[in-house]
Amino acid sequence: MNTNKTSYNQKILATLDFRAVLERCANHAATSLGKGRVEELEPSGDFHEVKRRLQATDEAVNVDRLKGGAPFGGIRDIRAAVHRARIGGMLNPVELLDIAMTSQGGRRLGRFLEATNEDYSIPLLLDLLEPMTDHKDLEERIRGCVDENAQVMDTASPELLKIRQELRSSESKARERLEQMVRTPSIQKMLQDNLVTIRGDRYVIPVKQEYRGHFGGMIHDQSASGATLFIEPEAVVQMNNRVRELKLKEEAEVEKILRMLSVLVADSADTLLVNVESLTELDFIFAKAGVAREMKATLPLLNDRGFIKLKRGRHPLIPAEKVVPLDVELGNRYSTIIVTGPNTGGKTVSLKTIGLLSLMAMAGLFVPAEEGSQLCVFDAIFADIGDEQSIEQNLSTFSSHMTNIIRILKEMTPKSLVLLDELGAGTDPAEGSALAISILEHMHRMGCRIVATTHYSELKAYAFDRQGVINASMEFDVQTLRPTYRLLVGVPGRSNAFAIAERLGLAKTIIDHARGQVGEEDQRVESMIATLEENRLQAEAERESAERNRREVETLREQLAAERRRFEEQKDKLFERAEREAQEAVAKARREADEIITELRRIQREEAGGVKDHKLSELKRRMNDAAPELRSKSKAGTPRKKADRIEPGDEVLVTNLGQRGHVVELVSETEVTVQLGILKMKVNKADLELLKQASAQKKPQQQATSSLKRTRDENAKMELDLRGANVEEAIIEVDRFLDESYLANFGQVFIIHGKGTGVLRTGIQEFLRKHKHVKSFRMGAYNEGGAGVTVAELK
Repeated sequence: MNTNKTSYNQKILATLDFRAVLERCANHAATSLGKGRVEELEPSGDFHEVKRRLQATDEAVNVDRLKGGAPFGGIRDIRAAVHRARIGGMLNPVELLDIAMTSQGGRRLGRFLEATNEDYSIPLLLDLLEPMTDHKDLEERIRGCVDENAQVMDTASPELLKIRQELRSSESKARERLEQMVRTPSIQKMLQDNLVTIRGDRYVIPVKQEYRGHFGGMIHDQSASGATLFIEPEAVVQMNNRVRELKLKEEAEVEKILRMLSVLVADSADTLLVNVESLTELDFIFAKAGVAREMKATLPLLNDRGFIKLKRGRHPLIPAEKVVPLDVELGNRYSTIIVTGPNTGGKTVSLKTIGLLSLMAMAGLFVPAEEGSQLCVFDAIFADIGDEQSIEQNLSTFSSHMTNIIRILKEMTPKSLVLLDELGAGTDPAEGSALAISILEHMHRMGCRIVATTHYSELKAYAFDRQGVINASMEFDVQTLRPTYRLLVGVPGRSNAFAIAERLGLAKTIIDHARGQVGEEDQRVESMIATLEENRLQAEAERESAERNRREVETLREQLAAERRRFEEQKDKLFERAEREAQEAVAKARREADEIITELRRIQREEAGGVKDHKLSELKRRMNDAAPELRSKSKAGTPRKKADRIEPGDEVLVTNLGQRGHVVELVSETEVTVQLGILKMKVNKADLELLKQASAQKKPQQQATSSLKRTRDENAKMELDLRGANVEEAIIEVDRFLDESYLANFGQVFIIHGKGTGVLRTGIQEFLRKHKHVKSFRMGAYNEGGAGVTVAELK
């Protein structure tokens, strides 16, 4: 497996707390295999390798988020056992059981990842499954011989079953013989305790010292006081000898079984070790996902051009409630940051955070920072941090720092990141500052990325004048005399000594005298810094105000969106209720209309001479009364056409009935007669909505309620031509047609639907099968139109 890792100085990894992060990562490993792999992890300087590492971690993070973690139960480190089996060693039952459990665990993990891949693509994790081999046969052989308690089972071989059955029988006989003896009253007085025990795999009884010669046999042990002897009576010596003989046979058979299983393991040694390597890598990757979840870390964007942009980066080892997020950018407009300011302000923590998060990303770990943070893959990271004084080497603090810096100068490249803490400290300030500037200038010219902290005010001026170098400082609250631990890039640090002394109560005359001792150049620098800080605070206040306004606007926008959603929901509910009420009203009207039609048919049958006018008027009145009283509502935004100028032949909507019809005649200024199917009724103009005006060429007698062609043979039969209609239109027309035919006393009718695909014929015949006027129906005969016509017999 390709690692392409850069060999890092272990001291630097420890100094930047990388090893401490790995310890936290190792706690998330499910197996000792994964834990060991985490402990070996080092950053890589290969850009493509780092991208692959981070992609694998990202896949595991998503699996952990979507599925709740991968199952690693049962997986053990079986490498030592497999190697021993390969060279001819015999494995014990525990080792064999571990191999079987690891095989089963690997197969379970593989199924889990393959199922996950169906919902979320995890190509790198699946690549690790590719070289794995299924050892189910070996696993079943081991499971058939070794139980869950790592004991060789009786059924491991027929010979072992036979031996153990005889062994249990022999042990039972020996024990029963001794128990008979201890229950005998004459013998009980010779025994220290009335029990049977074992010494050296042989059954014995505890006999008092004075009765040692009474039982014969062999003495196997005695108590500490010598008062009790554990004697194997002569009566059971042969029985115990048989038990011992059978146990030796049992051991030989068990050894034979274990050797047979060990040979099977040896035959699969290579593929077993490949499986272990893949399982180790998978556990290692999921351990990285686990520590990412614990740290609330994110996937950083990678580059190889020396650019770092941390958004609210946090040191992972500082508690979340205490850590101050770090915002920093390096490698774009400037390649060197010089951080100035007093001690205890957090300069060293900021330095370590930049270095540690870079190392974590290069190791394939997520970093504790906001989404969109960018980190670079450096070829090396160098650090000189903390008090490196070495008593053993008799080096001063300054000498120790210089030794480290000299080594860094020899090994660094333009693609390196260099972190220097308290550069030039430990010697004369004038010489130290000059040396610090010279070192920084040399490194800056080489083109590497540098973050350095210092006390020297001379370096503030150097950073101010030098292109590609920028000042930074740790914010300090003069009012509370406490650092805020916020890194301010672009603002050099102030000493704040005079302000702090004044706040603490030092006499003003002393402070004024001290200010007089400070050079004019230094005073101008401090004044410039004060102005910059004042401008920064003002800009920050304005930014916070703008941010508050933005949040208020977002809140108002969300409230407006919520109100709009509630309005839409309420509108939909009102429409649904209106539609429901309308449907109920129309259904009621239809029921009443059906009753009237039934009444008309009854009267027609009983009064052959025709329906009397007064009865017809009464039924029309009932029809008008059946009309539901609903408020006429048009769709929102769609104005209704007024029905002021209604003419015969116009297609209209009777709004209070929800029915379409055609105007037959004008009765008065306010009423018209409307044809609704087979019914004619008087309707108020106010209840009409004009849908379509009749063409000038058409007369009222030629109006049609459908685009379907309908003809009638007055002599013998009735035909309805539905060719070209769809099923819904056809069913409506067939229903009206059957009502008319029933009232006309037709015995049978012909419905012409054509052959076509058969959809229209099937739909019509399904409707006829359930219709109340249809007694039966059949396909048309040859001379009647064949399959293109359905003939219906009416009741």
